[in-house]
Amino acid sequence: MTQGFLAILLVCLADVPHAKCDETTATEVRSTVVDNEIQCVVGWQEMVSGARVDGQVYLKTVCRRYKPK
Repeated sequence: MTQGFLAILLVCLADVPHAKCDETTATEVRSTVVDNEIQCVVGWQEMVSGARVDGQVYLKTVCRRYKPK
């Protein structure tokens, strides 16, 4: 792949404002390289199927351009 996107899933505590939820404030961060922006927001079912989202946390997805070194 010459260039793609980095799909990032952030698990943030409910009391963290959405705008402040990032890799430094998240309680858990998972990521994978994908081919396009659509894939940034689909396909997370496998990664979060075991996650417990009980109102104390929320999930946020971030999509960034990625160029392998």
